[in-house]
Amino acid sequence: MPELPEVEVVRGGVERWVVGRVFDGVEVLHPRSVRRHAAGPHDFADRLSGRTAEGAARRGKYLWLTLDSGDALLAHLGMSGQLLVQPQGAPAERHLRVRLPLPGDGRELRFADQRTFGHLMVAPLVEAPDGGVVPDVVAHIAPDPLDPLFDEDAFAAALRRKRTEVKRALLDQSLVSGIGNIYADEALWRARLHWARPASGLKRAQVSLLLEQVREVLREALKEGGTSFDGLYVNVNGESGYFERGLKAYGRRGEPCERCATPIRRDAFMNRSSFSCPRCQPRPRGAGAARA
Repeated sequence: MPELPEVEVVRGGVERWVVGRVFDGVEVLHPRSVRRHAAGPHDFADRLSGRTAEGAARRGKYLWLTLDSGDALLAHLGMSGQLLVQPQGAPAERHLRVRLPLPGDGRELRFADQRTFGHLMVAPLVEAPDGGVVPDVVAHIAPDPLDPLFDEDAFAAALRRKRTEVKRALLDQSLVSGIGNIYADEALWRARLHWARPASGLKRAQVSLLLEQVREVLREALKEGGTSFDGLYVNVNGESGYFERGLKAYGRRGEPCERCATPIRRDAFMNRSSFSCPRCQPRPRGAGAARA
Protein backbone atom coordinates (compact mmCIF):
# COMPACT_ATOMS: atom_id res chain seq x y z
CA MET A 1 0.00 0.00 0.00
CA PRO A 2 1.36 3.46 -0.84
CA GLU A 3 2.83 5.26 2.17
CA LEU A 4 3.76 8.91 2.72
CA PRO A 5 6.51 9.21 0.07
CA GLU A 6 4.40 7.65 -2.67
CA VAL A 7 1.32 9.74 -1.84
CA GLU A 8 3.41 12.92 -1.60
CA VAL A 9 4.89 12.27 -5.05
CA VAL A 10 1.38 11.90 -6.47
CA ARG A 11 0.23 15.04 -4.61
CA GLY A 12 3.06 17.04 -6.15
CA GLY A 13 2.11 15.87 -9.63
CA VAL A 14 -1.56 16.68 -9.09
CA GLU A 15 -0.60 20.12 -7.79
CA ARG A 16 1.44 20.80 -10.90
CA TRP A 17 -1.13 19.66 -13.46
CA VAL A 18 -4.54 20.17 -11.84
CA VAL A 19 -4.45 23.14 -9.45
CA GLY A 20 -6.05 26.18 -11.09
CA ARG A 21 -8.09 24.02 -13.43
CA VAL A 22 -11.88 23.57 -13.61
CA PHE A 23 -13.56 20.15 -13.57
CA ASP A 24 -16.25 19.56 -16.18
CA GLY A 25 -18.03 16.41 -17.36
CA VAL A 26 -16.91 14.08 -14.54
CA GLU A 27 -17.71 10.42 -15.26
CA VAL A 28 -17.90 7.69 -12.63
CA LEU A 29 -17.26 4.40 -14.44
CA HIS A 30 -17.30 2.15 -11.37
CA PRO A 31 -19.51 3.12 -8.40
CA ARG A 32 -17.29 1.27 -5.90
CA SER A 33 -14.61 3.91 -6.45
CA VAL A 34 -16.90 6.58 -4.93
CA ARG A 35 -18.53 4.28 -2.34
CA ARG A 36 -17.50 6.59 0.53
CA HIS A 37 -19.40 9.45 -1.09
CA ALA A 38 -22.69 8.68 0.63
CA ALA A 39 -24.91 10.65 -1.76
CA GLY A 40 -23.82 8.48 -4.69
CA PRO A 41 -22.01 8.81 -8.03
CA HIS A 42 -24.35 11.41 -9.57
CA ASP A 43 -24.00 13.75 -6.58
CA PHE A 44 -20.23 13.22 -6.66
CA ALA A 45 -20.08 14.36 -10.29
CA ASP A 46 -22.52 17.24 -9.74
CA ARG A 47 -20.53 18.65 -6.80
CA LEU A 48 -17.37 18.75 -8.92
CA SER A 49 -18.95 20.22 -12.05
CA GLY A 50 -17.65 23.74 -12.69
CA ARG A 51 -15.49 23.72 -9.57
CA THR A 52 -11.90 24.98 -9.58
CA ALA A 53 -9.10 23.12 -7.82
CA GLU A 54 -7.36 25.73 -5.65
CA GLY A 55 -4.71 23.63 -3.91
CA ALA A 56 -3.35 20.15 -3.33
CA ALA A 57 -2.73 18.86 0.20
CA ARG A 58 -1.98 15.64 2.03
CA ARG A 59 -2.29 14.14 5.49
CA GLY A 60 -0.62 10.79 5.97
CA LYS A 61 -1.79 8.52 3.15
CA TYR A 62 -4.72 10.75 2.12
CA LEU A 63 -4.45 13.51 -0.45
CA TRP A 64 -7.00 16.06 -1.58
CA LEU A 65 -7.68 19.00 -3.84
CA THR A 66 -9.25 22.00 -2.16
CA LEU A 67 -12.14 23.37 -4.21
CA ASP A 68 -13.55 26.87 -4.58
CA SER A 69 -16.80 25.55 -3.06
CA GLY A 70 -15.16 25.08 0.36
CA ASP A 71 -15.14 21.31 -0.11
CA ALA A 72 -12.33 18.95 -1.00
CA LEU A 73 -11.92 16.18 -3.55
CA LEU A 74 -10.39 13.51 -1.30
CA ALA A 75 -8.46 10.51 -2.61
CA HIS A 76 -7.17 7.40 -0.90
CA LEU A 77 -5.16 5.17 -3.22
CA GLY A 78 -5.74 1.94 -1.31
CA MET A 79 -3.48 -0.84 -2.56
CA SER A 80 -3.55 -0.15 -6.29
CA GLY A 81 -5.15 3.24 -6.92
CA GLN A 82 -3.50 5.57 -9.42
CA LEU A 83 -4.17 9.25 -10.14
CA LEU A 84 -2.98 9.92 -13.68
CA VAL A 85 -2.97 13.03 -15.86
CA GLN A 86 -3.60 12.02 -19.47
CA PRO A 87 -4.65 13.59 -22.77
CA GLN A 88 -8.41 13.16 -23.10
CA GLY A 89 -7.94 11.13 -26.27
CA ALA A 90 -5.48 8.67 -24.73
CA PRO A 91 -6.68 5.05 -24.56
CA ALA A 92 -8.50 4.21 -21.35
CA GLU A 93 -6.51 2.30 -18.76
CA ARG A 94 -7.72 -1.25 -18.19
CA HIS A 95 -8.90 -0.41 -14.68
CA LEU A 96 -10.06 3.17 -15.26
CA ARG A 97 -12.74 4.00 -12.65
CA VAL A 98 -13.30 7.78 -12.77
CA ARG A 99 -12.63 10.44 -15.42
CA LEU A 100 -12.26 14.09 -14.38
CA PRO A 101 -11.85 16.21 -17.54
CA LEU A 102 -9.90 19.48 -17.29
CA PRO A 103 -11.11 21.69 -20.17
CA GLY A 104 -8.58 24.04 -21.69
CA ASP A 105 -5.66 21.95 -22.91
CA GLY A 106 -7.34 18.62 -23.56
CA ARG A 107 -6.09 16.84 -20.44
CA GLU A 108 -7.98 14.94 -17.78
CA LEU A 109 -7.34 13.56 -14.32
CA ARG A 110 -8.03 9.83 -14.18
CA PHE A 111 -8.47 7.46 -11.26
CA ALA A 112 -7.50 3.88 -12.11
CA ASP A 113 -7.68 1.14 -9.51
CA GLN A 114 -7.20 -2.55 -10.24
CA ARG A 115 -8.40 -3.85 -6.87
CA THR A 116 -10.92 -1.05 -6.14
CA PHE A 117 -9.76 -0.71 -2.54
CA GLY A 118 -9.07 3.00 -3.07
CA HIS A 119 -11.74 5.66 -3.31
CA LEU A 120 -12.62 9.26 -4.15
CA MET A 121 -15.16 11.45 -2.40
CA VAL A 122 -16.18 15.09 -2.00
CA ALA A 123 -16.04 16.15 1.66
CA PRO A 124 -16.29 19.43 3.58
CA LEU A 125 -13.13 21.00 5.01
CA VAL A 126 -12.93 21.43 8.78
CA GLU A 127 -10.34 22.48 11.35
CA ALA A 128 -8.59 19.48 12.90
CA PRO A 129 -7.69 19.31 16.61
CA ASP A 130 -4.06 20.13 15.74
CA GLY A 131 -5.08 23.30 13.88
CA GLY A 132 -4.79 22.00 10.33
CA VAL A 133 -7.62 22.35 7.80
CA VAL A 134 -8.55 18.92 6.47
CA PRO A 135 -11.54 17.01 5.04
CA ASP A 136 -13.87 16.09 7.89
CA VAL A 137 -13.43 12.34 7.42
CA VAL A 138 -9.66 12.55 8.13
CA ALA A 139 -9.78 14.99 11.05
CA HIS A 140 -8.87 12.14 13.43
CA ILE A 141 -5.63 11.38 11.59
CA ALA A 142 -2.46 12.77 13.15
CA PRO A 143 0.07 14.92 11.28
CA ASP A 144 3.01 13.05 9.78
CA PRO A 145 6.65 13.50 10.91
CA LEU A 146 7.40 15.89 8.02
CA ASP A 147 4.38 18.11 8.70
CA PRO A 148 5.14 21.51 10.33
CA LEU A 149 2.19 20.80 12.66
CA PHE A 150 3.81 17.62 14.00
CA ASP A 151 4.45 17.92 17.75
CA GLU A 152 7.49 15.79 18.60
CA ASP A 153 7.10 16.08 22.37
CA ALA A 154 3.42 15.11 22.26
CA PHE A 155 4.25 12.19 19.96
CA ALA A 156 7.01 10.94 22.28
CA ALA A 157 4.76 11.09 25.31
CA ALA A 158 1.89 9.34 23.51
CA LEU A 159 4.18 6.64 22.09
CA ARG A 160 5.58 5.81 25.53
CA ARG A 161 2.04 5.44 26.88
CA LYS A 162 1.23 2.77 24.31
CA ARG A 163 1.01 -0.77 25.69
CA THR A 164 1.93 -2.39 22.40
CA GLU A 165 4.90 -3.16 20.14
CA VAL A 166 6.72 -0.12 18.80
CA LYS A 167 5.98 -1.06 15.18
CA ARG A 168 2.27 -1.41 15.83
CA ALA A 169 2.35 2.06 17.40
CA LEU A 170 4.11 3.51 14.34
CA LEU A 171 1.31 2.16 12.15
CA ASP A 172 -1.38 3.82 14.31
CA GLN A 173 -2.52 6.71 12.11
CA SER A 174 -4.15 8.47 15.05
CA LEU A 175 -0.70 8.70 16.67
CA VAL A 176 1.44 9.49 13.64
CA SER A 177 0.38 9.29 10.00
CA GLY A 178 2.03 8.30 6.75
CA ILE A 179 4.16 5.41 8.04
CA GLY A 180 3.32 1.95 6.75
CA ASN A 181 4.93 -1.47 6.82
CA ILE A 182 7.88 -0.68 4.56
CA TYR A 183 9.13 2.52 6.15
CA ALA A 184 8.46 1.31 9.69
CA ASP A 185 10.80 -1.64 9.10
CA GLU A 186 13.40 0.61 7.50
CA ALA A 187 13.35 3.18 10.32
CA LEU A 188 13.51 0.48 13.01
CA TRP A 189 16.49 -1.13 11.28
CA ARG A 190 18.28 2.21 11.18
CA ALA A 191 17.46 2.88 14.86
CA ARG A 192 18.53 -0.69 15.82
CA LEU A 193 15.19 -1.37 17.48
CA HIS A 194 13.30 -4.66 17.14
CA TRP A 195 9.75 -4.21 15.91
CA ALA A 196 8.36 -6.08 18.95
CA ARG A 197 10.01 -3.81 21.53
CA PRO A 198 7.32 -2.48 23.91
CA ALA A 199 6.68 1.16 23.07
CA SER A 200 6.18 1.94 26.74
CA GLY A 201 9.72 0.81 27.54
CA LEU A 202 11.51 3.14 25.14
CA LYS A 203 13.69 5.90 26.58
CA ARG A 204 13.14 9.45 25.37
CA ALA A 205 16.48 9.35 23.54
CA GLN A 206 15.44 6.17 21.72
CA VAL A 207 12.19 7.80 20.62
CA SER A 208 14.11 10.83 19.32
CA LEU A 209 16.51 8.58 17.40
CA LEU A 210 13.64 6.56 15.95
CA LEU A 211 11.84 9.70 14.84
CA GLU A 212 15.05 11.01 13.28
CA GLN A 213 15.40 7.78 11.30
CA VAL A 214 11.73 7.84 10.25
CA ARG A 215 12.21 11.33 8.83
CA GLU A 216 15.46 10.38 7.14
CA VAL A 217 14.07 7.33 5.37
CA LEU A 218 10.93 9.20 4.29
CA ARG A 219 13.01 12.04 2.81
CA GLU A 220 15.31 9.61 1.01
CA ALA A 221 12.32 7.75 -0.43
CA LEU A 222 10.80 11.04 -1.60
CA LYS A 223 13.98 11.85 -3.54
CA GLU A 224 13.70 8.51 -5.34
CA GLY A 225 10.01 8.94 -6.15
CA GLY A 226 8.85 6.36 -3.60
CA THR A 227 8.97 2.58 -3.67
CA SER A 228 7.48 0.48 -6.49
CA PHE A 229 7.34 -3.31 -6.23
CA ASP A 230 4.69 -4.46 -8.69
CA GLY A 231 3.97 -1.54 -11.04
CA LEU A 232 0.72 -0.63 -9.27
CA TYR A 233 2.22 2.47 -7.66
CA VAL A 234 3.14 5.13 -10.22
CA ASN A 235 3.20 8.92 -10.25
CA VAL A 236 0.74 11.02 -12.30
CA ASN A 237 2.86 10.45 -15.42
CA GLY A 238 2.80 6.68 -14.99
CA GLU A 239 6.41 6.44 -13.76
CA SER A 240 7.60 4.12 -10.99
CA GLY A 241 9.66 5.05 -7.93
CA TYR A 242 13.14 3.63 -7.31
CA PHE A 243 13.63 3.56 -3.53
CA GLU A 244 13.34 -0.25 -3.55
CA ARG A 245 17.04 -0.27 -4.39
CA GLY A 246 17.78 1.53 -1.11
CA LEU A 247 15.87 -0.77 1.23
CA LYS A 248 18.00 -2.20 4.04
CA ALA A 249 15.53 -4.57 5.72
CA TYR A 250 12.09 -4.76 4.12
CA GLY A 251 11.78 -7.61 1.60
CA ARG A 252 15.39 -8.77 2.17
CA ARG A 253 14.75 -12.04 3.97
CA GLY A 254 17.90 -14.19 3.99
CA GLU A 255 20.10 -11.43 2.56
CA PRO A 256 23.06 -10.21 4.64
CA CYS A 257 22.50 -7.19 6.86
CA GLU A 258 24.55 -4.28 5.49
CA ARG A 259 25.94 -3.57 8.97
CA CYS A 260 26.85 -7.01 10.31
CA ALA A 261 26.20 -9.53 7.47
CA THR A 262 23.70 -11.53 9.56
CA PRO A 263 20.84 -12.80 7.35
CA ILE A 264 17.75 -10.62 7.58
CA ARG A 265 14.85 -12.36 9.32
CA ARG A 266 11.20 -12.26 8.35
CA ASP A 267 8.45 -12.59 11.01
CA ALA A 268 4.68 -12.74 10.70
CA PHE A 269 3.12 -9.47 11.84
CA MET A 270 -0.54 -8.33 11.63
CA ASN A 271 -1.24 -10.63 8.65
CA ARG A 272 1.79 -9.13 6.94
CA SER A 273 5.55 -9.39 7.42
CA SER A 274 8.18 -7.68 9.48
CA PHE A 275 11.86 -7.73 8.54
CA SER A 276 14.75 -7.20 10.95
CA CYS A 277 18.35 -8.10 11.66
CA PRO A 278 18.63 -10.67 14.50
CA ARG A 279 21.97 -9.23 15.64
CA CYS A 280 21.50 -5.46 15.18
CA GLN A 281 17.90 -5.55 16.39
CA PRO A 282 17.82 -8.11 19.21
CA ARG A 283 14.41 -9.59 19.95
CA PRO A 284 13.05 -8.52 23.36
CA ARG A 285 12.42 -11.24 25.92
CA GLY A 286 8.93 -12.65 25.75
CA ALA A 287 8.31 -11.65 22.12
CA GLY A 288 6.85 -14.77 20.56
CA ALA A 289 6.17 -13.81 16.95
CA ALA A 290 6.23 -16.73 14.54
CA ARG A 291 8.84 -16.81 11.82
CA ALA A 292 7.25 -16.55 8.36
